[in-house]
Amino acid sequence: MDAPQEVEIKFRVDDLPALTKRLRARKFHLVTPRTHEMNTLYDLPGTPLRRRGDLLRLRRYGRQWVLTHKAKGTAGRHKVRVETETKVADGEKMDAILDALGFRPTFRYEKFRAEWSDGRGHVVVDETPIGNFGEIEGPARWIDATARALGIRADDYLTDTYAGLFFAWKRRTRSPATEMTFRAIHPKRPPGRQPARNTTLRSL
Repeated sequence: MDAPQEVEIKFRVDDLPALTKRLRARKFHLVTPRTHEMNTLYDLPGTPLRRRGDLLRLRRYGRQWVLTHKAKGTAGRHKVRVETETKVADGEKMDAILDALGFRPTFRYEKFRAEWSDGRGHVVVDETPIGNFGEIEGPARWIDATARALGIRADDYLTDTYAGLFFAWKRRTRSPATEMTFRAIHPKRPPGRQPARNTTLRSL
């Protein structure tokens, strides 16, 4: 049985309403409306997962918890990596299991995500503390055709992770933030633009 592969690209979004209009014009339908998402990455002492390019993530998306492992990927025109994930009934207990096995939280990132699909692939729209981004995931040729239809050039493709994008932003802005959460980066932002309560497991 072939391992599931994730093929995707990211791109920056300057105008959310305009992107939404283009998605509807291309017959995309909204699968999941704008939903709060909190992600926690884990690693063992000495960060062996990060050093070999692997990722272990516990995500809360609305009321749903998902545990994901991503193997080291290849980043050419698109980012390709093997991804294995499963739903988790209780995220707090999953965190306790990881702790018992020696895993520790290493990074958190937060966003509001809306998911769109045309039946062949997915486009997600992420509102993050460091700006708005989109992701196009599906077959490689479909990704390129969808990007062109949405007005996204190949030069606009991003293949970095959100952790990578955050640390590049941090170097550029000299921000003291250590995690990509709204409270860490925009503590004075009006409450309506961030969740009333962050989903916090163990402290980093």
